[in-house]
Amino acid sequence: MLTLNNISYFIGGRALYQNATLQIQPKDKIGLIGANGTGKTTLLRIITGEYSIDEGTVQKSKDCTIGYLNQDLLSFQSDDSILAVAMKAFSEAMAIQVEMDHLLEKMETHYTDALIDKLSKLQERFQALEGYTIQSSAEKILEGLGFSSTDLQRPLRTFSGGWRMRVILAQMLLAKPSLLLLDEPTNHLDLPSIQWLENYLQDYEGAVIIVSHDRAFLNQAVTKIVEVAQQQLTVYEGNYDFYLEERTLRKEIQKAAFENQQAKIRQTERFIERFRAQATKAKQVQSRVKSLERIDMIEDIVEENQHVNFKFQFKISPGRTITELKEVSKAYGALQILQKSSGRIERGDKIALIGANGRGKSTLLRIISGSEAIDGEVIQGHNVLPSFFAQHQLESLDIENTLLDELKMMGSDKSETELRNVLGCFLFAGDDVFKKIKVLSGGEKSRVALAKTLISNANFLLLDEPTNHLDIVSVNILIQALQQYEGTLVVVSHDRHFVSQVATKIWYIEDHQLKEYPGTFDEYTYWSQHQKTNTTPSNSTKDKPSQPNEKPKVEKKDGLNKKVEQDIKKAEEKITLLEVEKRTIEEELSKVETYTNPDKLAEFGLKLQTIEDQLLEWNKRWESLLESLE
Repeated sequence: MLTLNNISYFIGGRALYQNATLQIQPKDKIGLIGANGTGKTTLLRIITGEYSIDEGTVQKSKDCTIGYLNQDLLSFQSDDSILAVAMKAFSEAMAIQVEMDHLLEKMETHYTDALIDKLSKLQERFQALEGYTIQSSAEKILEGLGFSSTDLQRPLRTFSGGWRMRVILAQMLLAKPSLLLLDEPTNHLDLPSIQWLENYLQDYEGAVIIVSHDRAFLNQAVTKIVEVAQQQLTVYEGNYDFYLEERTLRKEIQKAAFENQQAKIRQTERFIERFRAQATKAKQVQSRVKSLERIDMIEDIVEENQHVNFKFQFKISPGRTITELKEVSKAYGALQILQKSSGRIERGDKIALIGANGRGKSTLLRIISGSEAIDGEVIQGHNVLPSFFAQHQLESLDIENTLLDELKMMGSDKSETELRNVLGCFLFAGDDVFKKIKVLSGGEKSRVALAKTLISNANFLLLDEPTNHLDIVSVNILIQALQQYEGTLVVVSHDRHFVSQVATKIWYIEDHQLKEYPGTFDEYTYWSQHQKTNTTPSNSTKDKPSQPNEKPKVEKKDGLNKKVEQDIKKAEEKITLLEVEKRTIEEELSKVETYTNPDKLAEFGLKLQTIEDQLLEWNKRWESLLESLE
């Protein structure tokens, strides 16, 4: 469908790509990954034709259409409703609709066979374009991306940049290009919308290339990883987890090959040095010199996954309670966020505040920090020193400062060497620390702001979407830092991998109440899925953790447990009998007189299928019973 042949692309004198090759097949689901600055977005713009390559060719099939979602579209404005903007994906169908309406109006006074024939052809084309379902399709996708039905007629201009980006994404999904390019599509989506998009892309009929730092999203949405590194494009046939395993294996092989080659080179060089002056060895020496000149050098491994060690030092240790919310209510006009809700943050808590956009997560962070007016009471604990990170704080960086000077302003009493080490952990090495803030990208500014937050001597961190604009390596560094952090934190994030690695408690807002699950994100996900599906008897005996610090309970009833144990025993006995029957039938099927007799073969084949179906059902029943007992 589209092929990049030995492409090279230079910025100034620096090569982003050099003799790089990539083939994109129909229905490919590709995750494009690599460190910031390696050229991922540049590659997407090369594919669209926006950027011209310096060497090589880009070959595209005639029927290949491209849709490109990029961050530049955040500024797009329109007075049209979001439904109308999304439906611009159906420009041909909508033009036909206008023409059909005009014909029908004309036929009321001027009815001719020619008009009927023209209308018939238009209706046929309109139906082929699925014109009769375009509005319902647009509504379905917009609602999947988080819009309510009442939002659909609101003008696009009335929404924030992130919500406008969702509308543009909806328009592209509706247009169904044969190649869809998505640059950080999850940056402006909440968790339910991310999960909806994952499912949509899995069934998408065209090819997709996604640039994303969200590991969980890549695992669900792609079946192939393309890594941008050292001016090359390396393909891994699998999702992100497969890529990690395969890359480790490939690096081990490359490292061994490099070390073997280096040993051979050293051995050859010693031979040349030893016998260079001996005439009897001149031919052999010359042969080895030429072999060294012809050798195809194997590159050494460049380790990109950095392991960091932060030394957090608190000048003051807080009391047991960090913050307590008592009967807190908050509303914006008719929009109720919290209503007489209470909660407590205790020393050492690492809380992830999750949920759909519009539920009030960022508002709750501001309430906790004491910067949001409320009804009720927010009690700050003894000796609590908070530090708040949010995306708007990037604007508070002094653009004329160097990175090093910006960190010195925090007054953390760290030496210059210590500050340089912190910046090194956030991938600012060597003379990078003397760059001015004004020359940094959005992602680089985020890393500086996060570094400032972490060295602030705060014993309580409030982090609002800290992984936005960070690449996967930077997210991994932040995870390591927060795992080593011995203070208390509350983080708002839609990055499931990040949350699963950092949080030990989950908070969410439901029915205007703050609720808590006292466990990890993976445990919360498992629990919430069972609450929604109600697939096992155990679900009816679990109390939802509806109040902060309330542990989920399982009602232990001896009579119920005994009944379940009896059912499990019966199921195991039935499974054993079915397995014996299955082996008997399989033995019959292996006999010559059976598989040479079509009637007998069909008879025993049918019996085997029946037994296997029964085994499947009984195994499911046994697993369900065992789970309910646990």
